[in-house]
Amino acid sequence: MDVHLTLDTDTVAQVATSNPLCVKVGDSVRETLHAMKEKRRGAVLVCDGEKLAGIFTERDALKLMEPGADLDVSVGQVMTANPETIADSLTVGDAITKMSRGGFRRLPIVDPDGRPKGFVTVAGILHYLVGHFPAIVYNLPPNPHHTTQSREGA
Repeated sequence: MDVHLTLDTDTVAQVATSNPLCVKVGDSVRETLHAMKEKRRGAVLVCDGEKLAGIFTERDALKLMEPGADLDVSVGQVMTANPETIADSLTVGDAITKMSRGGFRRLPIVDPDGRPKGFVTVAGILHYLVGHFPAIVYNLPPNPHHTTQSREGA
């Protein structure tokens, strides 16, 4: 199978996570962090009504972990507003290109009206690739370029 052809034909919908965790622009950072911890998520989509307004990730949370940080401010004040997004009809190759150019670990998926539908994540793309090459990936030794320093055996 030619992986290049697959990346150019398989859509983002095939690697997407579903049911994204969404919070409101006015929710506090404290409430958002609690929801992230409870749902075991590394990011939330911040919505204004039904439309995506921003994204708040664990990297954003780390910026707030200084002494005296106010966790009761609205998440809308500290989110990344108007994040780069992708449509689920675009290809996996398009997602990889956007993610690598922008340095993103996650891309929100939105419908044509700007409503969030899910995420494309680096982990999701890696699982997709492993599914195409299981024999190669699963048969790699833990340290593939290991050489012994001393002779083993007889």
